[in-house]
This record gives sequence, C-alpha cells and structure tokens, in this order.
Amino acid sequence: MSAQPLTTLSSPHTAGDKHQYTVAVAGNPNAGKTTLFNALTGLRQKVANYPGVTVETKSGVWALDEQSSAVVVDLPGLYSLNATSIDEQIARDVLLGRESSNTRKLPNPDVILLVVDATNLSRNLYLTTQVIESGAPVVVALTMFDLAQRSGMDIDVELLSAELGAPVVPVVARKRSGLDVLAKTVASVARSGRARHQVNVVSEKRDSEEFREILVNRYRHIEEITRKTFHRGNRAQVDLTSRIDSIVTHKVFGPVVLIAVMLLVFQTIFSWANLPMSLIENVFSQLSSFVRATLPPGLFTDLLADGVIAGVGGVLVFLPQILLLFFFISMLEDSGYMARAAFLIDRLMRGLGLDGKAFLPLLSSFACAVPGIMATRTIENRKDRFATMMVAPFMSCSARLPVYTLMIAACFSRQRVFGFLSLGVLIILTMYTLGIVVAIAVAWVLKRTILNAPAPPFVMELPIYRVPNFTNVAQTMFTSAGLFVKRAGTVILAISILLWALTAFPRAGANIAPAQQVSDSFAGRAGRFIEPAIKPLGFDWKIGIGLITSFAARETIVSTLNVVYNVGDEGQGSSSLVDTMLRAKRPDGTPVWTPLVAVSLMVFFVLACQCMSTLAIVRRETNSWRWPLFMVSYMLVLAYVASLLTFQGGKLLGFS
Repeated sequence: MSAQPLTTLSSPHTAGDKHQYTVAVAGNPNAGKTTLFNALTGLRQKVANYPGVTVETKSGVWALDEQSSAVVVDLPGLYSLNATSIDEQIARDVLLGRESSNTRKLPNPDVILLVVDATNLSRNLYLTTQVIESGAPVVVALTMFDLAQRSGMDIDVELLSAELGAPVVPVVARKRSGLDVLAKTVASVARSGRARHQVNVVSEKRDSEEFREILVNRYRHIEEITRKTFHRGNRAQVDLTSRIDSIVTHKVFGPVVLIAVMLLVFQTIFSWANLPMSLIENVFSQLSSFVRATLPPGLFTDLLADGVIAGVGGVLVFLPQILLLFFFISMLEDSGYMARAAFLIDRLMRGLGLDGKAFLPLLSSFACAVPGIMATRTIENRKDRFATMMVAPFMSCSARLPVYTLMIAACFSRQRVFGFLSLGVLIILTMYTLGIVVAIAVAWVLKRTILNAPAPPFVMELPIYRVPNFTNVAQTMFTSAGLFVKRAGTVILAISILLWALTAFPRAGANIAPAQQVSDSFAGRAGRFIEPAIKPLGFDWKIGIGLITSFAARETIVSTLNVVYNVGDEGQGSSSLVDTMLRAKRPDGTPVWTPLVAVSLMVFFVLACQCMSTLAIVRRETNSWRWPLFMVSYMLVLAYVASLLTFQGGKLLGFS
C-alpha cells in the first residue's frame, strides 16, 4: 500500500478561526486505543508511514469544541518507555519529545492522550507513570470503563487523577460515552500550554542493581495508587473469560475450536457471497453487451469490452467475499478471540525457534503480506525478523481468494461433504493449512541454517472477551474494500489494458479466427514459450499467460483469463468466465480445466511469491536485493515442485 508522508498530516497551529492542536494517542496494546481513535476521528482518517521507516500510523481530525480542533496521531503500542523495537522507539521518542531520524518531521504534540484499560489498571499504569514523570502534558482516557463496572471493579476516578497528577476521564468508546468530557479536558490542557521538563527515564544501559531498584520502586508506587483507588467486587466477567479460555486455549480442544471457527467463516463467506457476486457479474456482463451494441465494431470497442470491462469486472466480482473475509477477521480481533488463536499458534512457533512476536505479522499477512512484513518491525532480533519476512508470503492473502474461488466454481461447484458442508470450503481450508504448514517447515530450516538465533522470551496478553465494536468492524471492512477496489482500478486495469493489447497485436488479418489471433499474438507467443515447462503441471499456454501476469499481482490471473478467453473463440457469447473455462478444450479435444488442474494451480498459487509489492517491501525492509531475490526464487521452486507432485501424483492415482 502506498502512503503519503506523515508530514502532510500535520496542520498549521491555526486553521481559519479555529485553533488546531496536535494530540498523540499512546497506550499499551489491547488497551482500546484503536477503538478510541476511531471514535474520536470517525472517517476523517489518513494512513501513512513514519518518515524514513515503514511503521504504519494513522492520523485524523478531532473536533474538540467550537474554538479548537486537533490532529490526532496514533502512536504504535508500547508497554514502557524502555523501547527495543523500532516502532516502540518511535513512540518513546514522540512521548519524550526527543528528536530522532524517525521523528524529526513529526509535529510536536500539544497533549499526550494516554489510553488506559480500566480492566487492567495496574499493568497500564507503568507506562502512564513514566510518561507523566517526563513532564509531558497528559490526559488519561480510562477505556472499557463499562466492562470494569460489570466485572465489579470500583475505581475512584477523582482520587486516581489526584494520585497521578493528571486529569483522568472514564470513556466507553464504542458507545461514545465520555467523549465530550474528554474533548473539553484535552482542549483545556492544550490551552494551558504546560511546559515539558526533561527527567531521566529508566534505561537498559544502567547497571542491573540500579535498574532493579528503580523498577521495584515504580511498582510499589503503582501498587499504592491501585490500593487507594481500585477495589474489586463481583468477578463474574473475569470468571466467564476464564471458563471460556479453559476450552478455547486447551491443548486439545483449542485447535479443534480454531478449525471449527475457520470452517464456519469460509462456509459463511461462500454462502452469503453467492447472490451479490451473481449480481455484480450480471452488471458487468450487461455493461459489456451495452458497449458492443452501442459502439461501432472496432479496436476501441474491443478494448472496452474485452480489456477494461472483462478484466476489471472479472476481479471486482469477488468484492463481496473480500468484504466478508475482513468482516470476520475484524469481528474475531475485536471480540478477543484472535489473541487466543495467537496463543495456540505461539506454542508451535516457539518450538520452531521463531520469536513469539512473529505471530501478529503472520496473522496480518492473511489479509496482505505487505503490512504483515511491515509489522515485523516489532521483532527486535534481526535474524528472527528476516525469518518471519521470508515465510510471511505463504499465508494465503486476500488476493489468493479470487483464484481459489474461481477454481472451485469451475471444477467443484455444488459438491458437498456430509450433505451440508461445501467441498469448496474444505479445499480453501486445505490451501490455507498448506501455506501454514510449508511456512512452518521453511521457518524451521531457516532458523537452523542461515538465520540461526535463539528465540527470546515472549509474554502474550489475553484480554477479556467483549462484544465487537461494529463501527470498527465497518471501518476495517470498507478500508480494505477500498484498497481492493483501488487496486482493481489501477494495477489490474493497467494490466488488463496491456494484456488486451498483447493479445490483439500483431494483427493477423481480418479473416483469422479469434483463437488463432490470440495464439499468434505477443501474449500467445509468451505463453507458448513457457508451455513446455508448465505442461507437466497440467497447464496450457493460456494458463501460462495468466501465470506471467500474476507475478505483478496474484489476482490478475482472473482478469487475464477473462481477457484471453473473451478475445478468443471460447468467450464469444459467454455470460461468465466459469462457463468459458468449462468449454475450453485442448488440441486433442480434452477439457483444459479439470479438478486435478484446478488443484494443481491452487497449490502453485499457495506457494509462489507472485506479488511485486511484497518484493518491494522486502527490499525496503532488508535494504538489499539479495533477500527478495532469494524469496522469489526459493518460493517459485517450491511452488513448481509441489504443483508437479500434485498433478503427476494425481494422474498416477487415477484422478483427472
């Protein structure tokens, strides 16, 4: 994802008649920071990278009152100011007012909004007391206050504010409760213009005894604050979380629950997406017919109908599935279950020698490998970080979902297992599992060879379960859908137009059949050139064209096949790409697309690194071309061998 520099997000100190401040939002991971940030800024958000690094940040506008507003900058989560990873260092430097290569261009915050989880007060106060002692102008937002109350927790907010020496405002972000008071408090602190005074912060460079003494004193201070301000009553909510966790984090039942959840997600995606996908497909089919009926025959009409509409429409038809995928991912994250999934997978990762922090980048890679690789910045050890980067593309990203869906629709449509479970769902789950298993195996090899390093200790926090915030869910869905549509309107549109030109030229003459035109075109020549190499995998030269274009972006194989088949004989009069594929024949009359070919192609797409954006971000993160070239090479070899074994092994077993 391309992002504008963060410097464009900062605003002048005065905007029109309104005074505009800069507010930095900081806090522990899982403290409700994202929910609060979304509630404050709504849809007035921008995404960027910190100057010079690929740690992503969000910024938005928050209307404080009639006289003032604020540019809110979301800092990376951290537990203390003793930062080790690059994202924690950025947050620390902003909070302490330090100028560094990563923060030099960032606006100096007028107020630091510290997000504190009311249900985990003691843990959150460690960072809070550190920041307040630094002399920064601070307002504390006490989030998830309703959950704390339902759990029988009694917090004396006024006394807590007095003990900390900073205003404390209880908020329930998902209900927008307390936000008006929070805005007035932030505006008041910003106007006061309290000067920052520098104090020493605990540093890992101090000797062990001094570090230990400071640490003990700080925890004693926090314990004294919580003793005075916090009382626990009914533990019903906490006990409920514990009872649920006894099942979902169990060594045996936990993985079973995880598999069941994934099956349910994929089954629902397939079931709910059918109708809107059919509607979108019909819209583009009608649009193509309208263009041909309205415009005179010729190259321009062919370009619009066979290039632009067929190419882009062939990918946009999968938008409902992308929306549903991110809907469920966001729901699982917001409810607290995704942290339990991380806990289950972490057991396995620790056995492989991977850093426990590698789970979150790998989890992000199921949406897209680019932010997943960017998220490896949280991993301190260089070898652990590189090992995670090298296996992140094995996670089946959202760009692979259209490929899986197309293959299943063409070769496994309406087939069910046990009478109710779609065979396609099991196939997709198998593809996701294959990617994970291969990633584990490759990580095991890398960690014992070129990237050998001991795994550091890792502490994972399991938040209490809560009802998902549907505003957050909706924002995640539509942001992701927007990126998908933008990709279809830029990269895929450009590739579709280019591919149409490569299939339409050189012109072979007016009397040449469309299929012969495609075969003799530049694209056809490229496909036939690699056909001897891909024939053992079950692929013909037209699939070969799709493989070539898919190295720009995986999902472009769908638009490629749409263009190739629409330009050729097979697409004439066809209402859908699936129908066209089912009619496609080889020179000997046998069908091109069989269940075995479909599985072979899916296996290839699971394991091959077909994404220029991923290679570009790896180049940027490693500051070398050696690692991205290594990645694309070894993944391509793995994909070829696995696809070869799948197709040839299937033939030996009598499959077709």
